[in-house]
Amino acid sequence: MPVETPHRRMDRRVRALPALLSRAPWWLLVAAGLATTLLGSLLVVRPLSSLTVLGIYIGLSCVISGVGDLAARRDDAGWRPLVTGCGWILAGVAVLAWLGRSLELLGPFVAFLLIVSGAVRLLDLRRGPTADRVLSAAFGLSEIAFGLVARLWPDATLLVVALLFGVRTAVFGLSLLWRGVQTARPGPSGTGRTRRGPVVLRWVAAGVVLIVAGSTVVVSHQFRQGIPVLDGFYDAPDDVPDEPGQLLRAEPYDGELPQGLVAYRILYTTTADDGVPGLASGVVAVPAETAGRPVPLVAWAHGTVGVARACAPSLGRYAITPEGMPAMDSLARNGWGMVATDYIGQGTEGDFPYLIGQGEGRSVLDSVRAAHQLEELDLAPETVIWGHSQGGHAALWAGQLAPTYAPDVDVVGTAALSAASDPLALAELVTAHPGALGASLGISFVLAAYSWTYPDISLDDVNPAARTLVEEAAARCTGDPGTLVTVLTGVAVSRDTPILRADPATGAVGRRLRENVPLGPWPAPLFIGQGTTDEVIAARLQDDYVARLCAAGRPLTYTRYPDRTHMGVLEPDSPLNADLEQWTQDRFAGLPQANTCP
Repeated sequence: MPVETPHRRMDRRVRALPALLSRAPWWLLVAAGLATTLLGSLLVVRPLSSLTVLGIYIGLSCVISGVGDLAARRDDAGWRPLVTGCGWILAGVAVLAWLGRSLELLGPFVAFLLIVSGAVRLLDLRRGPTADRVLSAAFGLSEIAFGLVARLWPDATLLVVALLFGVRTAVFGLSLLWRGVQTARPGPSGTGRTRRGPVVLRWVAAGVVLIVAGSTVVVSHQFRQGIPVLDGFYDAPDDVPDEPGQLLRAEPYDGELPQGLVAYRILYTTTADDGVPGLASGVVAVPAETAGRPVPLVAWAHGTVGVARACAPSLGRYAITPEGMPAMDSLARNGWGMVATDYIGQGTEGDFPYLIGQGEGRSVLDSVRAAHQLEELDLAPETVIWGHSQGGHAALWAGQLAPTYAPDVDVVGTAALSAASDPLALAELVTAHPGALGASLGISFVLAAYSWTYPDISLDDVNPAARTLVEEAAARCTGDPGTLVTVLTGVAVSRDTPILRADPATGAVGRRLRENVPLGPWPAPLFIGQGTTDEVIAARLQDDYVARLCAAGRPLTYTRYPDRTHMGVLEPDSPLNADLEQWTQDRFAGLPQANTCP
């Protein structure tokens, strides 16, 4: 009698369901094979369903295995079979109960099982024919590789487990089909035809899985490279004043800059959304050669880069750069300076206020206050605010908050470019098209930031199976290569189920999104620019927002740029650059602004 190895014991437990078909008639094998093959093919592209089916599969297998132990228990066998049988039943029931409460934990749990199962396979290579050992080694190595990648990238666990379980389910279904067909066509011996087909399938499956696993490990390693690292500049000093806008620390900034500028990195005080003091960081750039007069200041509010602390633009070399920022060559040419905030919670500790107007606007205004305290600089009191995308939302809020929150900051104009001006309408659009590239990333950023800031919103508003995706997205920056994992996972997940449990226009989420729509008034002139082919902020959303402001009597200039995408409006050949430069010159000159409202 062959010795039962640890891996065979594990297979007998987890594969209790397939064992039930070992003596089934040919027609049942064919039917089960067809159904299982179709199921496996479907699960490969539906990760949340795959996890659910896998959980049910494991749970039922454990229960059946335990029942089998109890049924086969002899009276003189002692207490061990009773304990193990009951233990497997309880484990199966626990897995089945687990699904409805914490499905997002099932992926990491399965990743752990993959590593253990793969290790046991490798330890079991001392026995059996050479071919079987090679196949076992291939599957063992692939299981370990998939398990390690799943631990490094929890949101990718959905895709990893779906791929592995889906492929294995489909292969198992094909093997059932083969057995059924061969059983229906017996050979001379009466015991069925050759088993060459299933063997070939096993070799093909092992090769495919091993290649995919190896490629996944290599890609995972590449994605881990280049992640930003915080330095001590962003640590809070021992004595932090309560007054917002106080400069705490400054040093030269050695990143890439538009020609003719020099820059400093700054740390300053601001106000968190709940009203308590906080810290923010940023970069201040001024012309290297001044004209002997005070330098007017442009306050820049950056667009979406993530919500994690390590996403601060000032951490990298491109906090102020012609790439992705408008009219950068106009700064030195016109003798303007720029202060670019990271907002609270990026670089510094705190909760990042993604599409939370109060936190964004205060960070922008306090950066202007802090810049004026740099002894090396002679800044004019006039400030114009520019912002793009999320930064456009921040600019709108900063412009309307200035008279009450920072009356000492002389804001003479606000320019919102491709602005996320109406977070509620944007959330409704994204929810209606969940498969759009990056849609899950934006939803995740909003949910994470709102759950940090508002007590009536938590990650319980997220479907359990998608919670890992949201948490991992909140830990990454859009410039990290690993964000591609989150984006692709989000696209795959969107085929299964929405990230949010309910319509974002309803409940606490809808209420908070609605209160973060900036509606003014803006004491200083307002410019809104929008590309007509924007793939992130649909032009019709901006049209509706502008019409709403015009109906409320808010004077503004609204310019649409034909055939310009979300980032295309900022490219060097975009007419927006010249328009923004001229508009800013007029603001610093104190000229009136034309009102494009009907």
